[in-house]
Amino acid sequence: MAAQQGTTGKIWFITGASRGFGRIWAEAALKRGDKVAVTARKLESIADLTETYGKNVLTLELDVTRPEQVKATVEQAHAHFGRLDVVLNNAGYSLVGTIEEGGADDIRALYETNVLGPVAVIQAALPLLRKQGGGHILGTSSNVGHITLPVIGYYCSSKWAFEAIHESLAAEVKEFGIKVTIIEPGAYATEFGSAASLRFAPAMDEYANFKARFMEELMKLERGNPEATPNAILQVVDAENPPLRLHLGSHNLPTVRAAYEERLKTWEEWDAVAVAAQGHAK
Repeated sequence: MAAQQGTTGKIWFITGASRGFGRIWAEAALKRGDKVAVTARKLESIADLTETYGKNVLTLELDVTRPEQVKATVEQAHAHFGRLDVVLNNAGYSLVGTIEEGGADDIRALYETNVLGPVAVIQAALPLLRKQGGGHILGTSSNVGHITLPVIGYYCSSKWAFEAIHESLAAEVKEFGIKVTIIEPGAYATEFGSAASLRFAPAMDEYANFKARFMEELMKLERGNPEATPNAILQVVDAENPPLRLHLGSHNLPTVRAAYEERLKTWEEWDAVAVAAQGHAK
């Protein structure tokens, strides 16, 4: 097995790096001297990075919903730098709408970007990471990968799928020296809530009041400073034994703990019914 890269001088591949966390984390890696293949749907949105970081950055146009382009882009980045130490799936967006409002085309498009896109990147990278003897796959999920909220239920569901895929992946690739970490940010003051990162399902009058109340409460949430996050990401990629999951923010753990306590309470209350349903082996 090839020797693992040290804590500095890593080579990254990042999707969705035009703004938000992807941009912030890419620049944090570049500022400390790492090399980064930065990708975005529109090349002009990341072109300025070349002026600042020169040969340490490779800017590439990438639509993660196009598997052939994903494979070619990952391979181009690997060939350019000679290896990839960190593969970070960050591209994604949210669909705003109740479960009844969501149309099949909107849901399908959401999953194409949030689930199938990251899978395409993973599948393109794995043969290269195995051959070089290791690497680290990171995926940007969310605290709603464990809990749900109304009005963005389909987005939550995409993150639950994202979590399951990465957890299975971690077990499958461990023997190849490949590490997996799911990054789970809470509410942050990024551009994720902007029009560029949101899609809206056709609205129904029946849900207008409910959605208005929900959005009002959502706006009251305390949001973290995204510029405070890079050190956490760099610690994870530098760790000899990184965690499978990493919360970002101070509100995630209490929220998730409460959700799981409620689930356990319900399961325990109904355990006699569950056990009775086991039956007897024939």
